[in-house]
Amino acid sequence: MDYLDILENKSIYIIREAYYRFKKIALLWSVGKDSTTLLWLIRKSFFGEIPFPVIHIDTSYKFPEMYVFRDRMAKEWGFNLLVARNNIKLVEGLVPNKGLKLDCCTELKTNALKSILQENGFEALFVGIRRDEHGIRAKERYFSTRDDQFAWNYQTQSAEIWDQYQSFLQEDEHCRIHPLLHFSEVDIWRYIRRENIPVVNLYFSKNGHRYRSIGCAPCCSPIASNATTIDEIIEDVALSTISERAGRAQDKENRNTMQKLRLLGYL
Repeated sequence: MDYLDILENKSIYIIREAYYRFKKIALLWSVGKDSTTLLWLIRKSFFGEIPFPVIHIDTSYKFPEMYVFRDRMAKEWGFNLLVARNNIKLVEGLVPNKGLKLDCCTELKTNALKSILQENGFEALFVGIRRDEHGIRAKERYFSTRDDQFAWNYQTQSAEIWDQYQSFLQEDEHCRIHPLLHFSEVDIWRYIRRENIPVVNLYFSKNGHRYRSIGCAPCCSPIASNATTIDEIIEDVALSTISERAGRAQDKENRNTMQKLRLLGYL
């Protein structure tokens, strides 16, 4: 086995373990490279099938290319796609490029997620985050509980030793499962190359710029890059001295914004 096999096997073990422990489970799919890789790993875990719903939190401000990719993959891979929106706040005119990103992400993402969890009674969610993305995500566990208000207390998480994971839930709690924590950004791209996993074309250079991290269009800035192939992206990432999420508005507002969002239940 090479090191990508080792990373893959660990993720598949966590996916199958979570599926065994939780009866009502779903996957959060942002349509980005990480959660699409997680979607691929789930298909490998269950012999080409995705035996639970796939949730996309739609703020209505995603890039048009992301919606096209989302609908195409749902059709090609045949999974049950659930789209969650906070329609009340959309009507009131809250948009990502106005006001504080903390308020916007809370309303359009976190509260939309709260609604769909309550409607469907999901007790666990697969999420495609990695420890190297952001300092606050480095504090995560593979199995991470959230209380009835979606709050996350990173200071009281159980240690995960010898592949022993905490899956006991109090009433109204749910668990976030993070099978990609041990991957790095360059690992993801090398795995995408090896497995030939489809990704949104926003990651590839156009007119000398490409997106390294994608989300709501008003909150994402492209980076200067001529990488038009996955090999070139891997070289870009390996040589970069800039944070992966440097182009995301949540990470620019102030040093504590992401931590506050995570404590409130942000993805």
